[in-house]
Amino acid sequence: MNPYNSIIFDILFLFSVSVVWTMILYQLILTIFGYRYRHQIEKSRWNLSRFEKDLPAISILIPARNEEIVIRNTLEKLQSLDYERDKIEVLVTDDGSTDHTASIVREIASKDPRIRLIQLPVVDQGRGKAHALNMALKEARHDYIAVYDADNNPEPSSLKMLSVELISDTKLGAVIGKFRTLNKNKNILTRFINIETLGFQWILQAGRFRAFKVAILPGTNLIIRKDVLTACGGWDEAAITEDTELSVRIYQKGWKIKFVPLAVTWEQEPEKWRTWVNQRTRWVRGNNYVVKKFLGQALKLKNKFLFLEFLYLFLLYYLFLGAIVVSHLIFLFSGIGIIYLTVPGPYTAVWISAFILYILEIILVLSYENEDGLLNILITALMYFTYCQMWIYVVFRSFYLDITKKREGIWDKTEREPQLEIAD
Repeated sequence: MNPYNSIIFDILFLFSVSVVWTMILYQLILTIFGYRYRHQIEKSRWNLSRFEKDLPAISILIPARNEEIVIRNTLEKLQSLDYERDKIEVLVTDDGSTDHTASIVREIASKDPRIRLIQLPVVDQGRGKAHALNMALKEARHDYIAVYDADNNPEPSSLKMLSVELISDTKLGAVIGKFRTLNKNKNILTRFINIETLGFQWILQAGRFRAFKVAILPGTNLIIRKDVLTACGGWDEAAITEDTELSVRIYQKGWKIKFVPLAVTWEQEPEKWRTWVNQRTRWVRGNNYVVKKFLGQALKLKNKFLFLEFLYLFLLYYLFLGAIVVSHLIFLFSGIGIIYLTVPGPYTAVWISAFILYILEIILVLSYENEDGLLNILITALMYFTYCQMWIYVVFRSFYLDITKKREGIWDKTEREPQLEIAD
């Protein structure tokens, strides 16, 4: 059979190459700015004493549902924070747990009055993380609100670092820290996730904050001014990624968010592929909700650079991965002789250049954490052909579920494993 040619294939191929390289160059720019920000923030290691005597009282919120495996360790880590004891309260919201979560919290609270257990009535149970946070917010006594997930192991100085940064700039509505993978050495999947999360934080978070003064709230290791939360109306209980959605409204109100990577917490990541797929699908569906909710308002945002974040989300989920799929299909069909292209060009060199650029960017990021050893470099190369490609399936799965299944603001928590010590 003779290969088939059509100008449509040529146009689709050129379009896919253009979109892919637009995203690659944007990420390269963010990598450069992230590198500059990394060197800039190193200086702040010595500035913790500036406001140490004026550190504010903070209410730490921990939403929990069936977290008996991890909650004790998390509370013990919070008790060990390098922060004035009488300036911290910890509110654990037990959202209808059917395990021993409540009894463990109650036991620890009986010995430490700073810890309080909030048990939601049956009518309020199972309505999602955002609802649990809103319920705890009503009980919070202090003017600054921190959020940690129930599996987190914050480093002793993390809360202090976030607090100092927040009170040092009255224009800040929130500050966010860095999260690390506690179980990064468990298996190949957790090694992939460790590299992915470092890339996300040191390229996207650090890069766009240095370049555009834009940062997006993660779900943990953050402090928000209570009055800002109140002005925003709390967390959106219809949102799956309530953190991303709240970020937009904080900027809409004229506040800023700062990324503080020296403030570190360690958290569990999925150890099973099924758990990873479900978690990432939830994230993509949550981002779909945010794009649909705010895209029409994007040009009216007070922070114009936040429009770039919407454009990035739109390009990433709708155009970039679509372009990847188109290029994969054209490569496959042309490789087996079904179609051929008439557009000349050094496309093999272009593909190799993209691969090398990806490897170099990740190696640079890994070097920030002293994790740029040979094993991680090899895993990074393997990720390109495996883990990164799995995201295509996740995105299409999320679109399918958005179309066929009503999205509800309910708990769909990540499966926990027995707690580990912080990885070396």
